[in-house]
Amino acid sequence: MPVSRPPMRTAISTLVALFAGISLALGSSSSQAEDSPREPNSFTNDVLPLLSKHGCNSGQCHGKAIGQNGFKLSLYGFDPAADYAALVHESRGRRVSPAAPEQSLLLLKATGSLAHGGGVRFETGSPHYQRLRQWIIAGTPWGEDGDPVVTSIEVDPVETVVEGATEVSLRVTAVYSDDSRRDVTDAARYDAETPQLLDVDSRGVVASNGASGEGLVMIRYRGQAATARVTTPYGKPLPDDVYSGFQAKNFIDELALAKWRKLGVAPSNAADDAMFLRRVYLDTLGVLPTPEEVRAFVADGAADKRDKLIDRLLERDEFADLWTHRWGEVLRNKVGDSNFKDHTVAFADWIRQSIKQNKPYDQFVREIITVSGQRKDHPQMDWYRQAINNQVRVEDTCQVFLGMRVSCANCHNHPFENISQNDYWSLAAFFARVGSKSYGSIDEIKLDEKGKVVHPRTDEEMQPRAFGGEAYEYVAGEDPREKLMDWMTAPENPYFARAICNRIWGHYMKVGLVDPVDDMRATNPPSNPELLDALAKELVEHRYDLKHLMRLILTSRVYGLSSDPTEQNSADSRNYARHYPRRLSPHVLMDAVASATGVPDEFKDYPNVKRAVQLPNEKARSDFLDVFGRSNRDTPCECETSLEPNLGQVLFLLHSEELQRKLHDDKGVVAQLAKDEAPTEQAVETLYLRSFSRRPTDDERALAVQVIDQAEDKRLALEDLLWSLLNSSEFVFNH
Repeated sequence: MPVSRPPMRTAISTLVALFAGISLALGSSSSQAEDSPREPNSFTNDVLPLLSKHGCNSGQCHGKAIGQNGFKLSLYGFDPAADYAALVHESRGRRVSPAAPEQSLLLLKATGSLAHGGGVRFETGSPHYQRLRQWIIAGTPWGEDGDPVVTSIEVDPVETVVEGATEVSLRVTAVYSDDSRRDVTDAARYDAETPQLLDVDSRGVVASNGASGEGLVMIRYRGQAATARVTTPYGKPLPDDVYSGFQAKNFIDELALAKWRKLGVAPSNAADDAMFLRRVYLDTLGVLPTPEEVRAFVADGAADKRDKLIDRLLERDEFADLWTHRWGEVLRNKVGDSNFKDHTVAFADWIRQSIKQNKPYDQFVREIITVSGQRKDHPQMDWYRQAINNQVRVEDTCQVFLGMRVSCANCHNHPFENISQNDYWSLAAFFARVGSKSYGSIDEIKLDEKGKVVHPRTDEEMQPRAFGGEAYEYVAGEDPREKLMDWMTAPENPYFARAICNRIWGHYMKVGLVDPVDDMRATNPPSNPELLDALAKELVEHRYDLKHLMRLILTSRVYGLSSDPTEQNSADSRNYARHYPRRLSPHVLMDAVASATGVPDEFKDYPNVKRAVQLPNEKARSDFLDVFGRSNRDTPCECETSLEPNLGQVLFLLHSEELQRKLHDDKGVVAQLAKDEAPTEQAVETLYLRSFSRRPTDDERALAVQVIDQAEDKRLALEDLLWSLLNSSEFVFNH
């Protein structure tokens, strides 16, 4: 969007002549600036980058909402015109003085010549001092409205592998709208994202401290962001024989293996059958396998039994239940303070049927975003009950379907992503004509021919435009949301397919290739970019078949690795050389307790629900779910579901009446074992199979049998054994 040119500053004893677009300043200052490679003649291209580099317009300084000591700049320079006015025209023109440039407050304070809360930002006579001084002498030119703008930045090297403590010099090139390029290494801002591994100075020189791992440096220049990766392998290159036991099955394995070789890590062995079975049941169905299923799988000698198991699991009803729950949380299928519980039930049923049909993902999203008509015919319309205005629609669409958190671009350019405030409100314009009839809920959606979105800062009416796309002109009778979906689902879209691939990868592998899974941005790159790109390409080529993608991940050798660390991968936490254990989510854990004890839960408000993961919304009363951190569905962030342990959870498993009731229930598994007078050894094995999906070790069996046989009350002793199993980390974690 063109920025209106601020009025030219009038300076005492300075004549500014404009001729053929060239600015010439004749001043009375006796001192002349030293020669420079290029005279600064554009506030946006020459001055703003220096204010950003030295932190002047950061959120801790003058870029905060109320400014600092009466001087306010836009955050990271997102509003150049306002910054020009604040610097040149406010405070009676004292901040810059072409008549006496060295007396400008801009220079005096930044060099510490006058008291400055921000301290010294650069030295008198330094290149940046001279550049600002030259600009002031030139009459503080704004520049021309047609001046090229920065469209991207490139960093070289993007990725470097180093050994030990060493230094790497970065070079940053700005690419402009007229295809020109400029070396901006000295004006870019650098921040170490992993200070435990490396440091970076203002010149772009990265110092690795020798610690093993992958370090990131964030680079920013004029609203554009990029990263550089500096990798210190975990050890010397490993011999080929350490990888001989890992036979790649598909491209996932090949790309993971290539990364391991680069990092000097080696994979753990394959998980044994019992560990794999419990893992894939919990990941795919959200339930524990029965003892009979464990025994049958372990006894099966077929070489392809894991692949066949995965095919069966992907077709079970519990698979649809689990993913209905997962989508219900991020789509915010929420009752809240309303009385529309039935709406959420219908929406959940629509999601479940979509999953059972294996509806192509692009169609699934399109039917949500572009829904029109009456709610009774289109239950997915309830998404708009939470996405009630254009701001929420933009932010939920981006976070859920594009994997991007863009809320900060609502009021200023995104500081860590190449998304501007104009981009944000241009995307909002796709929703401008969504009209609805509401009687306390949204019952119908239809197009409103008069809807519009106005930029909150410039009051300009925005035309619909996707990130990096062309503006869309409204056509009578045409739904702009269809054009938005066309852009989102296009094969070349850099966000849509990668976002869902990363989300699904994060679900099954416990850590996203980009982590958090909904925070994909230029300054948070994937740990294995080639792998994420390959997954996205595979999904598009298979017409957004999510089950195909899941089957590919689940049948990979990488997914089937043991979670037991080795000396050669214990330090790795992002490259999947072993499987990463993760706590069970609240609903899955609640169902696991019910399964292990043999006592199902009852939900009074939802009599047809048999398991917690089938609950359609957040309203079911449950102390268990509250204690273990269920999502309130206030935001589309997966982080709302807490997997962090706390003392309350420990005490709940130890002493809660709810758990004790299940252990003592006359219809529970312990009561049944005691009633049937099962041999102690068999009873112990059954409890281990129900809880851990494995048989006890010889030592575990011997100890349990000894304690139970010596007890006066066998049933009570079995209850104590099951209680101890449920309170173990092996139970509450998926390994």
